[in-house]
Amino acid sequence: MNLKTTRLPWFLGSFWLLLAPFSGSAQLQPSTLRGKNFNNITLEASLKPFKKNDKAYIREVAKEMFVQWHSLLRHADTVSVMLWTGDGSEILEYKGDPKQRLEWARYIGNPNTKHPVGSGPKELSIHERAYLYLENPPEFTYGDLKFIVQTLKEEGRKVTGKPIRVGETFDPGPEFAKSDFKYKLHPEILGGSAMGHNTMVSCYAVLKADKESYAGFPNGIPDKTPFGTFLGRQSQRLLEDMGFDYIWLSNGFGFGVEGWSSTGAIFDGKGFDQPKLAATKSKISDFWKYFRAECPDFQVQTRGTNLSTGADLARDGVDLKSIYQDKNILPPPNSPWAALDGDFGLEMVGYMSRMAELPDERYLFRYYTHDPWWINSPWLDRYGREPHDIYLPMSVSRINAKGEVRLPTHLNFLSIDDSFGNMPTQVPDEVTPHILKARYDSPTAPGPLVWVYPFDEYHKWAYQHKDRLPEIYYGDWLIRQAINNGFPLNTIVSTTSFQKVIQSEPQKFKESVLVTIVPEAGSALEQALISFVENGGKLMVYGPAGHAGKAFLDLINLKNVAPLEGEFDITSINSGDVMKTPYPSKIIHTALFSGGGISTQLADSKDASTKVLSKMTQNGQSRDAAWTRQKSDWKGGKVAYIRGTNSSKFTGGKLLTPDNPSKLFTGPLLLRYVLQEFGIDLGISKEDPGIKNPVLTVSRSNNAFIFSGYNPNTTIVNHFKFPQGAPLLNGLDTKLDKGSSVYSLPTSWNRDSRVFIEQQEGIVSFKELHSGEMGISKRFRVSGLQNATVRIYADEHTTAKDFHAYLNANYPWKEGKIAFKEGDARFGKHFVVEGVTGSLVVSW
Repeated sequence: MNLKTTRLPWFLGSFWLLLAPFSGSAQLQPSTLRGKNFNNITLEASLKPFKKNDKAYIREVAKEMFVQWHSLLRHADTVSVMLWTGDGSEILEYKGDPKQRLEWARYIGNPNTKHPVGSGPKELSIHERAYLYLENPPEFTYGDLKFIVQTLKEEGRKVTGKPIRVGETFDPGPEFAKSDFKYKLHPEILGGSAMGHNTMVSCYAVLKADKESYAGFPNGIPDKTPFGTFLGRQSQRLLEDMGFDYIWLSNGFGFGVEGWSSTGAIFDGKGFDQPKLAATKSKISDFWKYFRAECPDFQVQTRGTNLSTGADLARDGVDLKSIYQDKNILPPPNSPWAALDGDFGLEMVGYMSRMAELPDERYLFRYYTHDPWWINSPWLDRYGREPHDIYLPMSVSRINAKGEVRLPTHLNFLSIDDSFGNMPTQVPDEVTPHILKARYDSPTAPGPLVWVYPFDEYHKWAYQHKDRLPEIYYGDWLIRQAINNGFPLNTIVSTTSFQKVIQSEPQKFKESVLVTIVPEAGSALEQALISFVENGGKLMVYGPAGHAGKAFLDLINLKNVAPLEGEFDITSINSGDVMKTPYPSKIIHTALFSGGGISTQLADSKDASTKVLSKMTQNGQSRDAAWTRQKSDWKGGKVAYIRGTNSSKFTGGKLLTPDNPSKLFTGPLLLRYVLQEFGIDLGISKEDPGIKNPVLTVSRSNNAFIFSGYNPNTTIVNHFKFPQGAPLLNGLDTKLDKGSSVYSLPTSWNRDSRVFIEQQEGIVSFKELHSGEMGISKRFRVSGLQNATVRIYADEHTTAKDFHAYLNANYPWKEGKIAFKEGDARFGKHFVVEGVTGSLVVSW
């Protein structure tokens, strides 16, 4: 074959000779991910790379898919390929005949519009019409598809030496391929309007009678057949016949009707129709029941929605707890939409809230490299080759009921081919190092902030209380905006798991601030949180307190008075961000989007252990918006309460729209400001309120602090200060400002910190040095110190015997050794050197 015409690398044949020694023995190589191998890595691909229907060509393309990603695939136990064959109509229309023509995703744009493919006025966008991706794309049959599936398994095994699984996909929308079944034969199955009115298949639709013969329905479709029954039986036949191993349900399918919108079957943007909730839940549950009755054993992988657990439940009746009863389902991953809209807060909230509880320990991280349909390759253009959407979500971890830190077991790439069927090697070559670094640095302990997520409570309250849907809806949106404004939240544990962990490991969260909702009166969670604080724990509570019990109200010194909403004046004693133009002092609290009106006040305004941080005033009436309480007999414990204002509203688009920060104060900023009361100051310098704030995560890996960030505007300056001092970012220099380290950072950044210093001013550098000495694995130099207290976080297993400190010394480290001591356990395991001036070198 002519490799030039196939656009495969000219060196492919020679490269295979070089690769041969590795391909059969890759699984025998020792893991270099230190026990953090992935259970499975999935390469998502359309059929577009198979530009000729030629068996030898198909085999060569299949080889190349695995070769390109080989340096990453060696870190997986299993490798999968998820085929975007069509739009899922290839399942619906399958007759069981291998000679049947396959309608496949050979288009760029939307082929299900009123304009025929390749036609229409030039000014039409690709969302309004479609083009063929090649002048003469190949034709395929179902028999050809079966060959492609088998070839991927054979060639993948040769390259990787690992088991290869291949998955099929179903999408509810009009993207990817032409669908007569959805839009001509059975439009009654359409319900959602994410891509126009009635464009998306509803999972709980019912089919009208159809006399056409299908693989699972040779005598046609009986009238009123549940769509779940039809899809399940057709899927079972296709997956068996083609040799597929699992199915992926795309774009929110199986999770309500509106996968992309902040509204749904229950919430219309004006109110919540709570009486619909039980019936809507039943419809969704029935889909899964009908589907599983026909397709019982194949694993189902899911895309889920763009939103979060609480928001999905309250707006569209998505009962994730019920769906998770299926133990052979892989929960939804992070949404890829942060690449499109920069809404990393929504991505992180959705990702974390869905992993708080799981069917088992498996969950998925998905990264958006190419788009095979819409002429964009996010790594190259939307992200601009910046890895923020790798480091931020890969800093996330969950704590299970045993207190174990659990990482994503599965990794997906959407996709390895672009809209023209090309597979540029630049993308895997550039992306792989960032993925591996994020995995090397992945969390081994809870982060400084831990979200104690009310997964079970939300699912209980939604059905047992007529008035709590607004509260359930609001909570996740508040955290979304807080993250988008620099609140570094990236560890999650469910309320249920938290209670088990705290009983078996009372000190598990001693270095963390817990972040959670107001617990229900008389609940076990209420007692666990009270005990946590009274025994020295740090707790931040947000949201309305209308259902709080006396014990918790007493803990936080709160009473509920008449609720108010509308425009308020807001004040805060915490120092905010530094700007030429300050944040506005006006804020709007809308009850519908903020879990009710604001009704919180101190129960005892003279209590000496209470400190008011923020007030909201309207027409002479004031409400306390944020405060802390710390009693002397709490062993150092402290609680902060933030009522919280969503500061966003529904304006008719897909998502809630944040208030203009140049005109109205952003309420969720208070969560970051209140962290100062726990010694964590994450200030920002910028020109004016209109400049978007950075997103930040701080995780703990092998006793180091891993800082990752996304600066949507690179003129921003970050200021960092923790209880143990100013963190120094490895490899960078800082000009200290009043005890904070100060950094001007790029759009995307990821740095570890093992050193914190107490020093008010001066230019300080923190650099890693080579070992140069037997028995030493790490060595660092801190220079520019002025009578500083330095805290060093060595590897977690380092003992005082293994640790060394030198003052103003150099290789071969025979002089300058100085004394150190073990640090205060409140700040975690570390060593301290005091009164240092000049240069300090530490090693272990």
